[in-house]
Amino acid sequence: MIESLQNDKIKYISKLLTDNRFRKKTGVFLVEGKQENETAQKFGFEIEALFIAPEIYKDDIPNEKVELVSEKIYDKLAYRKNTEGIIGVYKSKENKLEDLKIRENSTIIVVEGAEKPGNLGAILRSCEAFGIDAVIVTDAKVDFYNPNVIRSSVGCIFGMNIFNLENEEAVAYLQKNNFQIFTTLMDDSSQNIQSKDFAKKSAIIFGTEHSGLSNFWRNKGENVLIPMSGSIDSLNLSNAVAIACYEILRQKTT
Repeated sequence: MIESLQNDKIKYISKLLTDNRFRKKTGVFLVEGKQENETAQKFGFEIEALFIAPEIYKDDIPNEKVELVSEKIYDKLAYRKNTEGIIGVYKSKENKLEDLKIRENSTIIVVEGAEKPGNLGAILRSCEAFGIDAVIVTDAKVDFYNPNVIRSSVGCIFGMNIFNLENEEAVAYLQKNNFQIFTTLMDDSSQNIQSKDFAKKSAIIFGTEHSGLSNFWRNKGENVLIPMSGSIDSLNLSNAVAIACYEILRQKTT
């Protein structure tokens, strides 16, 4: 039973929790919560260690790769409340774009310059829920395995096809594979998203929260918008993606 914050393994976990560069250097990341750990294992992520607080954890404790920690230590490590007393350490995996299987009605969501872990996680959750084939993050400013990405995606990141590309790589891939490209620039050229045919192979490109899409994407595709009747002219990024994903699924299933 580990009961000291000065234990080397606890120091290791603490650094993984707070240091993006350390996670990338070591090639491992943390997963907190029973459901999230089960999802990571379901999709084949390799366990390095499981840190379990037996006073909190309600299931049978695995026999291998387990470190028992006191409730006090777990509370210091946990970055959110009520997560069933388990934190897993897993080896990172990198998806390869060439392994993505494209169908005639495939849909890809592209997010340029993602900055906020919580928003990226919420986007992944919506994309998984509405059957999006892949998410491409261009010029990413957030670590995919940031604890807040994992938390807000409820572990959906583990089963999603997610890729980190430069803008030029993304547009080249979409054009090479004959995707319809729809941009979300805020200008007078925008057309109602409901008027477009998403039963065909399509990609929608979204920009950052504070500045939207960059000019790189201007004239790269048709410009669409989500119709609104209120006084505001924009939505939270993850909400906008969720609405677009629902419209795509609606068209494919009606």
